[in-house]
Amino acid sequence: MIPAVPPHLTLGDVIAQMDRVVERCIQQRSRLGYFAVLYRNVTVRVQQAIAAGRFEDGARLERLDVTFANLYLHALEQFWRGDSPTHSWAVAFEAARRWPPIILQHMLLGMNAHINLDLAIAAARTAPGSELPALKQDFFEITVLLNEMLEDVQARIAQVSPWFWVLDRVGGRTDEQLCAFGLRASRQVAWRAAEQLAVAAPGQFEQMVDAQDRLVAGLGRGLYFPSFRLGTGLLLIRLREMGDVPKVIEALRL
Repeated sequence: MIPAVPPHLTLGDVIAQMDRVVERCIQQRSRLGYFAVLYRNVTVRVQQAIAAGRFEDGARLERLDVTFANLYLHALEQFWRGDSPTHSWAVAFEAARRWPPIILQHMLLGMNAHINLDLAIAAARTAPGSELPALKQDFFEITVLLNEMLEDVQARIAQVSPWFWVLDRVGGRTDEQLCAFGLRASRQVAWRAAEQLAVAAPGQFEQMVDAQDRLVAGLGRGLYFPSFRLGTGLLLIRLREMGDVPKVIEALRL
């Protein structure tokens, strides 16, 4: 069941909820905080960009972002209650209980579930049917904004993961290039899925979401269990990463 967005919820309300999530993760020393603080930072930047008039329709984009964030917050609350979230989020949340994933993997697992699944749902719900094409420019302007944040995110990760540069050697491209490519590709996947969901009949919508969820969960498992060569590089990175979860979260916070 896709959660309804509480009426009159604003982006400011969402950021306040995310701050509470981050604080809870700090108190519980939970690696769930790695994606949570990244997402909180992004949402703050989006709020600032809306206020600056960066988007064609700021009000519509705020509705999209609130709907989008509500899907993550709902899935997280399900997980904390012991209920079952979507398959995509289950992969990301379960990884936070494990030692091996590096900080970047936790972030990418969250981005995989949230962008490849939740974003398509949020876009289709915000601009259903024939309304969706009008959202396209602002939708992809967010991709530009995210790319602008990559250098800062990279620098913050490097503070707590001093061997982060190993990714450059085993990946063949710099970590920044890999993240930029991943963002573009993920958001393109989300837009194509949104185009299908926006015109789906009510009875088909949930079935299409379930099919997309299972596909995205498979992508998440690929991020969690990489190739042997990449896995060896990730293990080296992990061995040198800061082990104090609250300090890592604070270093990542804007």
